[in-house]
Amino acid sequence: MTLEPALAELFSITKKRVENTLEGILPAVASEPSRLHTAMRYAALGDGKRVRPLLVYAASQAAYSDYASSDSAAAAVELIHAYSLVHDDLPAMDDDDLRRGRATVHKAFDEGTAVLVGDALQTLAFDVLINDEHIADCTKLEMLKWLSRASGVAGMVGGQALDIQSVDVELDLEHLEHMHNLKTGALIEASVALGALSNPKLDSDDFDKLITYAKCIGLAFQVKDDLLDIEASSETLGKTQGKDAAANKPTYPALLGLEGARNKANVLLEQALEALENFGDSADPLRDLAKYIVQRDH
Repeated sequence: MTLEPALAELFSITKKRVENTLEGILPAVASEPSRLHTAMRYAALGDGKRVRPLLVYAASQAAYSDYASSDSAAAAVELIHAYSLVHDDLPAMDDDDLRRGRATVHKAFDEGTAVLVGDALQTLAFDVLINDEHIADCTKLEMLKWLSRASGVAGMVGGQALDIQSVDVELDLEHLEHMHNLKTGALIEASVALGALSNPKLDSDDFDKLITYAKCIGLAFQVKDDLLDIEASSETLGKTQGKDAAANKPTYPALLGLEGARNKANVLLEQALEALENFGDSADPLRDLAKYIVQRDH
């Protein structure tokens, strides 16, 4: 799909911001252990969409804050996301050879290095937030709470465990949603939360509405991913197409059918937009991003 001009500009601006931040915090290739540092940069600086950092910046704008106050938070969520992809691609997990249009980390380097890359990126994410002197300590603690919960057993790790357990298992809609709320939705919620927390004076009701928005688009993101795994090509996706079906994993199209899954994504989009009804123009990037998540082609 063609991005709306305003959203395309926002993608460009925020992508540059987060990549500049990542360039500054990732260890230099010239320092030892250089192979690990090279692999970390390979994983984190690849040609990704940067949707999660964009959510951080867009949520900070909706909360009447500025982008500069969210640079560390945006980098932190992208580091967590990058770590999760490196581990998710390993032979013991999804066993993927292709990510973002190029070889996965364990293929470009080796499995041991890939494990260490994921570990290092994860811990670096927390280090980035802890060492940002421009964030008040009380806000840091709240941000760390959201990010650690999204990364661990109550978030991505727990969701990945359920994903492994669900191979060759028929899940009902409730259990499928629970799995994806953890595996995909938790970090998307944390991204919005960290952006909103950049304004400590934000009304608690407004914060809760932003989290409701995040819950809806987090699930919509996964529904759309399931559809793309069927309808898009490996070239378009930048990763291997049809992996979920080949592995006999439960998906929304398998449970609801293609049309049912599309309807599910559209209902979630409507709910996300409804959560933003009381926000003004400052929330337009969040609205545009929700539409992009459901209408994207990769």
